[in-house]
Amino acid sequence: MLDVLLTASVSLDVLLTASVSFIISFLAIPVVLQIADQKKLFDVPDERKVHTHPVASLGGVGIFGGFLLAALLSIQGQYNYEFQYFFAAALVIFFLGLKDDLVVLSPSKKFVGQVVAASILIHLGHIRLDSMHGLFGFEQLPEGFALALSYLTIIVIINSFNLIDGIDGLAASLGILTMLIFGTYFFITDYHAYALLAFALAGSLIAFLIFNHHPAKIFMGDSGSLMIGLVNAILVIKFINVASEPSVAVPIGSAVAMGFAILIVPLLDTLRVFAIRIFNGRSPFTPDRNHVHHLLLARGMGHAAVTFTCVAINIFFVALAYAGRSLGSTMLLLIMLAIAFSGLGILYYRRQNRPMVIAKRMDGAMELKTPSKVVTLTQETEVATADKK
Repeated sequence: MLDVLLTASVSLDVLLTASVSFIISFLAIPVVLQIADQKKLFDVPDERKVHTHPVASLGGVGIFGGFLLAALLSIQGQYNYEFQYFFAAALVIFFLGLKDDLVVLSPSKKFVGQVVAASILIHLGHIRLDSMHGLFGFEQLPEGFALALSYLTIIVIINSFNLIDGIDGLAASLGILTMLIFGTYFFITDYHAYALLAFALAGSLIAFLIFNHHPAKIFMGDSGSLMIGLVNAILVIKFINVASEPSVAVPIGSAVAMGFAILIVPLLDTLRVFAIRIFNGRSPFTPDRNHVHHLLLARGMGHAAVTFTCVAINIFFVALAYAGRSLGSTMLLLIMLAIAFSGLGILYYRRQNRPMVIAKRMDGAMELKTPSKVVTLTQETEVATADKK
């Protein structure tokens, strides 16, 4: 009877947390839109972006406000001391992304900020990978290698959601999917604080998606996408460490491969794009139009269809990983990579060529770069934009 009452209480906490985050974000985003309109702050199209008219890109402010307040109200810090460091790292990432939304930061400055956030998680919050859990035959890792792997994992996942945020609704939809999976698992394994963290972000993202479906009224910007990546990095490392324990309520074999499957669309796309850029002698942070959503757009699909396809693919790999969890992480990971790269190969070599969107100034000159992602529109530009609509 006591267990039933406890479960009901936690279920109510989850529902309230998701509801509070949803309501706060839903009420905050129109305010952000109003401020962006008053201050004439918009993200304008350029040669690598797919939107064709200026759009406010500060949706991360609304997402972060709902997520943080709901999480702080529901998670009891005295029993979960590590969460104070999670929130500290989230603040670092949020303000790093916010500054990049307003005034473009160099890749090196963004990288330093991400390293600072990762160091808070690893050294203070103890979010780290000390074991490979059987992947490629490795178990416990040496201290130095464990630290390097933890930093690499966190930074890559943080950037993965930033890079996948290229079309309307995609990053938010994938974020909702991963939060629901992680939140559900931590709920049934009695890691309630982590479940509340996941559902707090899920509620905010659902509210944001109302304004972000195609054609989007607002973008989440780096302040939103980087933060989604940070929360996913926390949860996937915790998931791997928890699910690998035989004593946990619901142990999952091949936990490393399962964690990779949950994040496969943003994570694999980021690793693939980084590898291509480095192979071509460019910085891995150099922007281009080689992401999976660009390849799908080149096949003639619309924003909603691309988002649905990516989410469906992600769900397929999660189901595949769960069904094949007895194969071991190494075999399961190789199978997933073979399927994924086969699909990408077909998609890449059969893509159609579509024209890029080039931003054009009112004087007729081509403008390939802007000093900031959010620009103040002149009165003439605003009138022209209104005429387009």
